[in-house]
Amino acid sequence: MRQTVIGIFDYGVDAQMAAQELEKNGIPSSSIDIAVRGARDKTGAPNQNKPNPTHPGASASTNTAGGNINSQKDNDFFNSLFDNRDESSKYYEAARQGSIVTVHTNSSDQAKKAAELLDKCGAVDVDERTAQNRGMAGSSKGNWTGAGSKSSIPIVEEKMQVGKREVETGGVRMRSRIIERPVEEKLRLREEHVNVERRPVNRPASERDFASFKEGETTISERAEVPIVNKEARVVEEVRLNKNVEQHDETVRGTERKTDVEIDRMNPKNEGKDLNRRDQGNDPNRKL
Repeated sequence: MRQTVIGIFDYGVDAQMAAQELEKNGIPSSSIDIAVRGARDKTGAPNQNKPNPTHPGASASTNTAGGNINSQKDNDFFNSLFDNRDESSKYYEAARQGSIVTVHTNSSDQAKKAAELLDKCGAVDVDERTAQNRGMAGSSKGNWTGAGSKSSIPIVEEKMQVGKREVETGGVRMRSRIIERPVEEKLRLREEHVNVERRPVNRPASERDFASFKEGETTISERAEVPIVNKEARVVEEVRLNKNVEQHDETVRGTERKTDVEIDRMNPKNEGKDLNRRDQGNDPNRKL
């Protein structure tokens, strides 16, 4: 049965890293969608609202073959995943300013694996986030009912995490091919030719002439030189490829945000005036 696994992250960089981790663990990139809308990254810069089909992430899975998350139809998307409207509303509220990683799986085992990886990479606990948001919404009303009333503001502090990844920056491709070039050499060759010459004579025959006065056969061969071509292959050069590794230091700069609380002590006798105003957000011994 096909299942959709959803992970919600506060920052786009965490969603990207979660997607990479999912892909490393065997989940294909074609099954992973990323949507970033409204959230700021850890440097404080706003992210562009562009879906990026790269990786997965999640803390909830449902038995459905959901599609890509569209920033204009988040509510309908979560309603299609959950039969319970309260449950879909919780995910919608948690995802409004966050980065959403959607993983489309083909089995319950793959869905469970994707959910575990997303949780490991820091996916938001939706139930905990919902409870926290509701608590902050209640405390922000500032209804003081008496001497025993209490109110609190959570101090949130960001920590920048810097990592590194390997990318391809270039390379060398080596090809070999056979080329031909014409060559020529000049040789002096010798040839033999037999000439036949007849001369008329008139003299008495001698004993030598009588000795050769019989039938016979004489053969004289003609010879000539011809060119002979012989080729020998020799290695005249070697081409080798190797890599040199260089290291350099680089400074990565960013910003971290932290909640800063200012305490204003109000004098009931001077309504509308702030007295003794000072920043005590970092003073553990401050008294109200």
